[in-house]
Amino acid sequence: MSNVATSPATSVANRGAITACVILAVIMQALDTTIANVALPYIQGSVSASADQINWVLTSYIVAAAIMTPPSGFLAAKFGRKRVLLVAIAGFVVASVLCGLAQSLNQIVAFRLLQGLFGASLVPLSQGILLDIYTVEERGSAMALFGVSVMVGPVLGPVIGGWLTDNISWRWVFYINVPIGALAFAGIVIFVSETKRDALAKLDWFGFGMMSLFIAALQLFLDRGEQLDWFSSGEIMLEAIICAAAFYLLLVHTLTAEKSFVNPKLFLDQNFSVSMIFIFVVGVTYLASLALMTPYLQTLMGYPVITAGIVMGPRGLGTMLCMFIVGRLIGKVDTRLLLVLGLGLTAWAMYDMTGWTPDVSQWTIISVGFIQGAGLGFLFVPLTTIAFATLPAHMRGDGTGLYNLSRNIGSAVGISIVSALIVENTQSNHESIASYVTPFNHAFNAVAAQGLSPLTAAGRASLNEIITLQSTIIAYMDDFKLLMLMSLAVIPLVLLLRKPKAAPAVDHSAVVE
Repeated sequence: MSNVATSPATSVANRGAITACVILAVIMQALDTTIANVALPYIQGSVSASADQINWVLTSYIVAAAIMTPPSGFLAAKFGRKRVLLVAIAGFVVASVLCGLAQSLNQIVAFRLLQGLFGASLVPLSQGILLDIYTVEERGSAMALFGVSVMVGPVLGPVIGGWLTDNISWRWVFYINVPIGALAFAGIVIFVSETKRDALAKLDWFGFGMMSLFIAALQLFLDRGEQLDWFSSGEIMLEAIICAAAFYLLLVHTLTAEKSFVNPKLFLDQNFSVSMIFIFVVGVTYLASLALMTPYLQTLMGYPVITAGIVMGPRGLGTMLCMFIVGRLIGKVDTRLLLVLGLGLTAWAMYDMTGWTPDVSQWTIISVGFIQGAGLGFLFVPLTTIAFATLPAHMRGDGTGLYNLSRNIGSAVGISIVSALIVENTQSNHESIASYVTPFNHAFNAVAAQGLSPLTAAGRASLNEIITLQSTIIAYMDDFKLLMLMSLAVIPLVLLLRKPKAAPAVDHSAVVE
């Protein structure tokens, strides 16, 4: 335990100042997970990227954050929590400026990686400070406030990102981190005390290295596979081999090392193991659907960027509202029933989206987004509660890191897969629909007479545009259907979860990271 909690200097006023500063840091990090979404089509045009390549801007950040989240505790113990947090904020702000200055896809992806590396420790370290400065009785309220600050990102991110992109430039979705980061940095320098350093703290560098190599190779494999025609490419073959080899070495090392980076005893707990699958699917369905919605609204429906941000905002409101409701239901209602409700609402929202066309109304987009956000709200807290309900207290630190890692990997993998499927299925659907454009199709002949004749250049161009649009719409429907089926597929796993005998002391870091 740090000396922050017990210091006489930690007065009520100081606690308020510390809370405001660390929450600013958390909001800055939370905003960056969604604020860039609505700007993606503008970034795509600016750096001349294809539809599947531009999603690297999202996945690079998530992957870097996933890799660097588990070692955050080691870094804080080795170098001091305040020092590491200040470096993280400064590095995050500098990387944000570099993202705004980027002139090519390679540059912005590299700087987003840097942003993710620095931003990974902002949430767990900020939360650790709050846990230290509040008493046990006050921690529930502090964590509720902390959770709301994290959920501000999904609510305000699309709206702020849309307004900045529409009125100034997409580059300002990154520059906005400068004043926020400067305030957080100054406040932490003034008000936060340093923790004691543990010179004997050690990290399993081999296990960490193999895990990082596995995640990086897997993401490159998924991101570039469709572009390079999968296993017909030597690069993809190499990435697949590296991914498999790193995973094998990590697995062997985990099972044989005296103290490995991943604690294998965690998986002996049935609730934790099943919850890892759940949170992976939650990561896939939530951020992958956000990545799909942005181009759907702006490209297919022709929404201005500010309108797209506004109609996506209620999704976060649904999550925030239901997290408050669930907080009151935990302990009174079987946690497993809340999980089923959350998955059911998510699947329902995805089912509705499988029938969308570019003519869908704004009210439908807002209401369905709110339902999906509500589903997420019914999943987060109950899932964390049951994941750590039967896990021994001394293993919860390792458990939360691994749990968040699973969600981050799910998010990155989900975005990569749905993006690749959009490109692949659009081409496949185009070929299928175009096969009916023949002089022997009497139904088409009636359409051709209305200015869509394949015998003229203008007619062929108009036909291709219409067929491409319809092919893309069907590809989106297929992606939404896949996400719906994934949500439904994990519902039976609820039967494997064991109801805890008593309400446990849950580490809330897994809820809000």
